[in-house]
Amino acid sequence: MNFIIHMNTVIITIISALYVYQMFYMGVVFIGEWMQKRRRKRHAEPSVKQHRYAAVISARNESNVIGQLLDTIHSQNYPSELLDAVVIADNCTDDTAQVAREHGAIVYERFNKKQVGKGYALNYAFQHIAQDKGDSYYDAYVIIDADNLLDENYFSEINKTFSKGYRIMTSYRNSKNFGTNWISAGYSLWFLREAKFLNNARMMLGTSCAVSGTGFLVASEVIRERGGWNYHLLTEDIEFTVDTVIRGENIGYCGGAMLYDEQPTTFEQSWSQRMRWAKGFYQIVASYGSRLSGGIFTKHRIKKFASYDLTMTVMPAMLITIGILACDLVMLLMAAFGSTYMPHLLQHMLSSLAFWLIGYYSSLLFMGAVTMITERKKIRNCPLWKRILYTFTFPLFQLTYFPIAVAALFKKVEWKPIRHEVAKSLDEVR
Repeated sequence: MNFIIHMNTVIITIISALYVYQMFYMGVVFIGEWMQKRRRKRHAEPSVKQHRYAAVISARNESNVIGQLLDTIHSQNYPSELLDAVVIADNCTDDTAQVAREHGAIVYERFNKKQVGKGYALNYAFQHIAQDKGDSYYDAYVIIDADNLLDENYFSEINKTFSKGYRIMTSYRNSKNFGTNWISAGYSLWFLREAKFLNNARMMLGTSCAVSGTGFLVASEVIRERGGWNYHLLTEDIEFTVDTVIRGENIGYCGGAMLYDEQPTTFEQSWSQRMRWAKGFYQIVASYGSRLSGGIFTKHRIKKFASYDLTMTVMPAMLITIGILACDLVMLLMAAFGSTYMPHLLQHMLSSLAFWLIGYYSSLLFMGAVTMITERKKIRNCPLWKRILYTFTFPLFQLTYFPIAVAALFKKVEWKPIRHEVAKSLDEVR
C-alpha cells in the first residue's frame, strides 16, 4: 500500500513538473502584451514589402462551404494581383470544383483512392503549381481548410510577420460555431488557448510555435528545399512541425491574422477526429520521438527549449496516467485478495482517483476560464450564460480524450473527411 501511494505521488509530481512551464506561458503573455502596447504607442509600424501568396485549399466534397471561404479571400485588404486561391478538389463526388471555379479559384482535380489524405493533396497542388507557374512564382503558400473564413486583414497581417523573416508561421484560430453546443465549444476554447497562451507565448520568447491543422504559412523555398510536401502521417501538421524543429528552424505566430474554423458538433464526429489525432501522435512518437527528444540535449538554447516543448506536446502523458491508474487497480486487488482489508484498500483507490480527477478538472477549468475571459471579445454568437456553462464543460470535454487515447492504441485508424455544413458568411459569423 505504501509503495503504491509513494509511486503515485512521485509520478504525478513528475508529470506536473514537466508541464508547469505552460502556466509560466500565461505570465509571459500578460507581461509581453503590456510591453507591446507601450512600444506601439512610441513607434509606428514600419512599411513592409508586399509578397505574392497562394491560398492553398484541399477540399473533398466541400461545395456547401467553399464558396464563402473564397469570397473572404477575394475580399482581402491586400492587392488582388498578389493573391491567388488554389483549390485541390480531392476525390470529390460533388460539384466542389465547379463552385470553386465560379468563385474565382484556380482548381486542380485529383482522383487517387490509394493515396488518401490532406498531405497527398497538398503535394499534388505544389507539383502542379511548379509546372504551371514555376516553383518560385509565389513567395509563400498559406494552407487553409475549405470550411474556414478569413478576416479581411488576414493576408496583410500575415505579410507583416512573413516580412520579419519567418519562413513558416501559424495564425489565430477562431470558431464559426463556438456556441452550438459543449462539443464545438470544447474544441473552440482549446484552439483559442493554443493561439493566445501557447503560440503567442512561444513567439514572445523566441522559441518555436506549432502548426495546427489550418491557417499556416510555408515559404515556397521551404517546399523546394524539402522536395514538396512529404508528410503523410495521420496528423501531417504536427509531423511537419516536429520535422521543422528537428531541423532547427523556428515557426512563427501571427496573432493579428484571424480565421474562423468550423468545429464538430456531434460526439461521433468528435470521436472519429480525435481518434485520428491520437493515433497520429503515436505515429509521430514512433517515427520522430528519439530525434525530437534528442534536441533537448543540444547546446543551442532555443532549439533545446523548442524540442522540449514539442516533446511534451506529442508525448502521450494521458496514456501514462491511464496506465498508472490501471496498474494501481491491479496491484490493489492483488494485495487485497483474500484480505480483510480489501474494502479499505478499494476505498483508498477510489479516494486517490477522485483526488486526481478533481485536480485535473480544476487545472483545465482555470485555463478555460482565463482563456474565456481574455478572448471574450473574439467569441461571437454565444450568449453569456452559454459561455459560463461551456467554461465548466471544457474540462469534461478534455476528459473524453482518455478512452480515445486507449482505443487508438488498438484500433486501426484511417483518414476520413468530416462533413462541414456551417455555410455562413463572414458577417454572419461575426
